[in-house]
Amino acid sequence: MSPAPGQMFRSLRIRNYRLFAGGQVVSLTGTWAQRVAQDWLVLELSGNSGIALGVVTALQFLPVLVLGLWSGLLADRYDKRRLLVVVQVAMGLLALALGLLDVTGTVQLWHVYALSFALGIASAIDTPVRQSFVSELVGPEELPNAVGLNSATFNSARILGPALAGVVIAAVGTGWVFLGNALSFVAVVGGLLALRTDELRPVTRLVRAKGQLREGVEYVRDRPHLLMPIVLVAMVGTFGLNFQVTMALVAKELFGQGAGSFGLLTSALAVGSLIGALASARRSGPPRVRRLLLSAVAFGVLEILVGLAPTFEVMAVLLVPTGISVLTFSTTANTLVQLGSAPHVRGRVMALYILVFTGGTPVGAPLIGWVAEALGPRSGLLIGGTVSLVSALLATGYVTRTRELRLEPHLLRRHPHVHVHV
Repeated sequence: MSPAPGQMFRSLRIRNYRLFAGGQVVSLTGTWAQRVAQDWLVLELSGNSGIALGVVTALQFLPVLVLGLWSGLLADRYDKRRLLVVVQVAMGLLALALGLLDVTGTVQLWHVYALSFALGIASAIDTPVRQSFVSELVGPEELPNAVGLNSATFNSARILGPALAGVVIAAVGTGWVFLGNALSFVAVVGGLLALRTDELRPVTRLVRAKGQLREGVEYVRDRPHLLMPIVLVAMVGTFGLNFQVTMALVAKELFGQGAGSFGLLTSALAVGSLIGALASARRSGPPRVRRLLLSAVAFGVLEILVGLAPTFEVMAVLLVPTGISVLTFSTTANTLVQLGSAPHVRGRVMALYILVFTGGTPVGAPLIGWVAEALGPRSGLLIGGTVSLVSALLATGYVTRTRELRLEPHLLRRHPHVHVHV
């Protein structure tokens, strides 16, 4: 049974989480605005090249492949709040540099490539640390709700950011979007510094020793309730979630639209994602594998339909349920993995989760960009949806053959753990 609507936001009763979430929504709005502006700038500098768009996306996510697991080890070893402050400051400075290059008219394509790669390094460290930090803010009892609200925060910014970017780009150009994003990092750094450290729920930090990266991988490998969702996330993340590449090409080349319309498509996807995130936050009880599989199947089907959409308006409408399905999928997978991991290894497990979720983009984005440029903008969506659908059906077959994986979390205040039945 779903809790009352007031319970949907119960994690916000915790002061530390309120500060964290408030800073995130401001900063993430700037980040999403920058993504739209960066894609538009790349198209302008490269003559509408889908390959260039795929390359810049790949460079931004490539460091995840190299640093992803190491950043999880940092999360298990060191103070997460301090790590986040350092990384957020670095990301703000990178946005400032790109903004200054752009507004002064000196920006070149290689500048965007280099700064995207540097931003990818910072993001590779930030994401697993930030994801695993949530459990220290709210504790295991409220973790499912907080994960859902995090997704709602992320997607609220994903709605506002692209829409704001479209207006600013049309009025004064892309450079001012980057400068605005640099300023937005003040909010998240301020929120982190204002946290009451005595109210955090820190876990025992990992003592440096040999073989700790391998230990994290082996931990996942030996647990089907972690391995199955992580493999499925890898396939969907690599091939299905390349909207950053596909929608820019579809808006500009297929429908002949400008930056504002590209922002509208991104916002339509984010509206659905926000609905999915709020629905996830409202649910009570442990996440279910069945929900993960059904939402993955739905996403694959819907992405194919988006690729077949005959008009810009139909595509925008279809992106709303697509957003609902992908957010239900990603939120369920995130919660399953976090609740299914012991506290001492959670940073490394989440790093592996982030590695396969976003680390596949350096492979998928250039490939999808090349396909879209060679075969037309729709083809990237059709191929991504087909691969996601087939992967979801194979995962469903695996779970059916081995009997359903059922997660039973025992959320004890000091030693949360799970029992898994296969």
